[in-house]
Amino acid sequence: LSISASKLLDRDITSKALKLDEQEFLGEATCVVSEIETKRDRSLTLNLHGKNGAGGSRNLGSITVHAEETKESRISIEMKLCCSQLDNKDMFSKSDPFLRIFRINPSGKLVPICKTEVINNNLYPSWRPIHLTMQQFGSKDTPLLIECFDFNNNGKHTLIGKLQLSVAELERLHNDKNGANLVCPFGGQDKKEQFSFLDYISSGFELNFMVAVDFTASNGDPRNKDSLHYIDPSGQLNSYQRAIMEVGEVIQFYDSDRRFPAWGFGGRTGGQLSHCSNLNGINTYEVEGVHGIMSAYANALHNVTLSGPTFFSHVIHMAARMAGDATSNGVNKYFVLLIITDGVLSDIQETIDALVRASDLPLSILIVGVGNADFKQMEILDADDGRRLTNLTGRTAT
Repeated sequence: LSISASKLLDRDITSKALKLDEQEFLGEATCVVSEIETKRDRSLTLNLHGKNGAGGSRNLGSITVHAEETKESRISIEMKLCCSQLDNKDMFSKSDPFLRIFRINPSGKLVPICKTEVINNNLYPSWRPIHLTMQQFGSKDTPLLIECFDFNNNGKHTLIGKLQLSVAELERLHNDKNGANLVCPFGGQDKKEQFSFLDYISSGFELNFMVAVDFTASNGDPRNKDSLHYIDPSGQLNSYQRAIMEVGEVIQFYDSDRRFPAWGFGGRTGGQLSHCSNLNGINTYEVEGVHGIMSAYANALHNVTLSGPTFFSHVIHMAARMAGDATSNGVNKYFVLLIITDGVLSDIQETIDALVRASDLPLSILIVGVGNADFKQMEILDADDGRRLTNLTGRTAT
């Protein structure tokens, strides 16, 4: 970031070797990086104010912050990885291998970069080329951890072997037409590390915001003022509108195209009940920006008959399918699904099954409850007590 200032009140600083504690305070301003990055010229001018907002309307000057992308950040590499003579982990067939690649930070923390496709029944797999940017792999000397697993349907994948190499070392192996041996520690069972939302973002994943709105009858007739879907002519937002605005306005800065999938569930359109219908009422499920979600929601209230029951599993399956397709195609996106609801779930087990199935994907699901219903049932879904969700077949969420 480069910073320039104008109309400052103090002009007696001449030395470049500044000791900040000896300088006269002129003013401060705050912003988030996304505000700069989303400007056409990547520049943002802010008015300076006193500490903690002091100074009132007094003109303390302004400061312009400009962001530039370094040339190095545009560097990308393509790798084609293959294995031979893999250890067979299956009893009645051959292993179904896939790779996971992590960047190792100086602190030793693992940051996920990518995961390959699964190649079924093959001890000599050759995966599709992997494209990585420098933002993902750091530098050519940054160590990478490459893990090879045998895929299992229950989610408990078996470690076949792993190795640690940098991009520079991988290049040397390629140039010398050599390979490297995978090492399997004792036990060979997958020890999963939970990655945070910030891990994905810092690894170069772009956000994709999605919304699902509850149109079940328990919300009340939208024409009545006591309805949770009532649109106040004065402009005061209802609970659904507030949730969309408060979450959407934060996430939209990290979504470059600002095209958001938006659905409704539990309502009837043309007499047909749907548990996952396009909020805008047309063939495409995407809308333009947060204002597009708000407009589609308001229009839907004129075209949808509130009904029920309350099912989450359908919209979760839809979001998971989009996240899965992006992962399979090597698209680095992290998906955030916001579900806004007023009532008790009618498909709790199906919802748990859908969450477990989606737990390997770059997907977060936010559930916002509105109204005065009992939402204790939702506590089962968040696993805050440390017990991970388990589906009917015994698979545990990863």
